[in-house]
Amino acid sequence: MAPKPGLRELKKARTRAAIQREALRLFRERGYEATTVEQVAQAAEVAHTTVFRYFPTKEDLVITDEADPEFFEVLRTQPPELTPIQTLRAAVRTMLVTLSPDDLAAGRERTVLILSVPALRGAAFGNYIETMRTVTSILAERMDRGPDDVAVRTLTGAAFGIMLDIMLRWKDDPSLDLPAALDEALTTLDPAG
Repeated sequence: MAPKPGLRELKKARTRAAIQREALRLFRERGYEATTVEQVAQAAEVAHTTVFRYFPTKEDLVITDEADPEFFEVLRTQPPELTPIQTLRAAVRTMLVTLSPDDLAAGRERTVLILSVPALRGAAFGNYIETMRTVTSILAERMDRGPDDVAVRTLTGAAFGIMLDIMLRWKDDPSLDLPAALDEALTTLDPAG
């Protein structure tokens, strides 16, 4: 069990969350391009240098997602008897079940923004590739293969293609049940069902 974060870490996490929350609010109200980092700092009641300490670029205000490290750990700790796709499905379900309706709404808002602003799409693509590489490595280890194994890379690439397609659908359809849609789509990749 991981140790509980100290007061300093909790304060940093709250500051980071407040900055990102205010940035997303301002981007929604004023538009991404029309909002400055200085305006975000003022809204979050911090210095602009504090914003840059937590988010090195304006794009990071949107694309930074604290869930990735947690997702990687959840992926690593799935039961060993699961197939790779069952492992991925279980990890996705585990992560999504912890999200409140407000968390899902904020996630969708970030998704819409990322997919609507070219600068954000480009920045998010780099993050997407890094996440895919890490997931490939984790699945390769679970399959007792190398991360360059064609079967591992193909499986991960197909899964990430499906996830991207679902995110595009979610952007256009706010009523989409994201957890169910992801689970159903990922099931199609598993010959074991």
